[in-house]
Order: sequence, then structure tokens, then C-alpha cells
Amino acid sequence: MPLNPRRRGARVLLSSPQALHAAVLAGFADARSTAEGRILWRLDTYDRHRTVLYTASPEKPDFTHLVEQAGWPTTEAWQTRDYDGLLDSLRPGQRWQFRLTANPVRSGRRESWNTTKPLGHVTVKQQEQWLLDRAPRLGFQLVSGRAGAEGAAEPDLAIVDRNTRRFQRQGNPVTISTATFEGHLEITDAAALRQSLSFGIGRAKAYGCGLLTVAPPPRSDPA
Repeated sequence: MPLNPRRRGARVLLSSPQALHAAVLAGFADARSTAEGRILWRLDTYDRHRTVLYTASPEKPDFTHLVEQAGWPTTEAWQTRDYDGLLDSLRPGQRWQFRLTANPVRSGRRESWNTTKPLGHVTVKQQEQWLLDRAPRLGFQLVSGRAGAEGAAEPDLAIVDRNTRRFQRQGNPVTISTATFEGHLEITDAAALRQSLSFGIGRAKAYGCGLLTVAPPPRSDPA
């Protein structure tokens, strides 16, 4: 669903993952997770005036309220497509382009803490390694790209956006570090990848993280 960032309602939602989370859930009669999946969402910004909300969910949404508040009520609404065909078609060895906004964290303890808590990875290298470490159990491996400085092939993986989101939740400050990954993957475990696509990856799924989307690679890519 396209959002109109020039509208005041859209600016309010875009400034607060908590507010947008509530608005997305309001599009479902029952927003609870099911055996088929959970509600996941992600914002992709293509330029200053083009922002798109992507959602994956067990049931079809009704985003009438979002169109009226933050979209183009008279010219553009939202599109829904069935996900089952894609999920059923996944097979080991297939290659796909992918995009993922995630909250790469590790467990750590600071001097004043009594227990470990999630701490965000802060460097590009740490964030890339976070995804590489998890890829096998998520059902895929990263396709090798160009040779690196030392001559070895590096994974086809890039971080195209990094952000720190700060907002209030029930009166308490929340900080989420995000990274948006793009690249090419090869399926190693189709069932595990279906799980990743349907239930999301990592933490902060309620706040725009965890939605993995895939698309066919360019025809020039090797099979």
C-alpha cells in the first residue's frame, strides 16, 4: 500500500513505529498469530515522495482507515495477493533476490545490569555477520558474489539502509537499531524458509522488522 508522506496523518505514522503498528493491526478483525503465520510489516522508501507499506498476514487486511489517514483516498488504495502459491513453489536450490529490514541484536550485559539484555549491533560488518550466522537455520544461504579484496568470493549481500528508531511505549523510551539487507539467496531448506517468510526473522517484528520478501532474480543470473 502506498503512503503519502506529504499528508499530516502519514507523517504522524511514519514518525512512530508504535503508532504504525497499531494502525496496521487495526486493519484486521483478528490480529492474533495463527498456525499459518503472523502479521508482519515493513516500510520501503524509494524516494522522498514514494513510501510503500508491505504486509504479510494470515488474513486479508482492510486498510480503508490507512488510505483515508495517510494515503491517496481517491486514486490509490492497496493491493492484496495470495501468498500460498509462492510458499508452495519453494524448492531447495532455487535462487531469489531478497529484501529484509531487521533488528540485528546480540545478548549482552552492561555493568549496571543484573541480567543480559538485547544490544544492537552497530557496525555494518556486525550486522552483515548477524544475518550470515542465522541464514542456515532460516532456510537459505547467501549466493556468492564478486571476489573480495583477498580474492575469495564474498556473499551477495548489501546493507542499503541503517536507522535508529526512538519512540515511546507505555511511557517508556524504546530504541531499535535497524538494517535493511538486499542480496541473493539460495534455498537450502524450503520448510524453514516458509517459516521465515510467514513468521518473520529476528526481534522487533511488531515495529516493522522481520518481513523477508523475495522476487525472481534477473534472467542474466546463473541458474
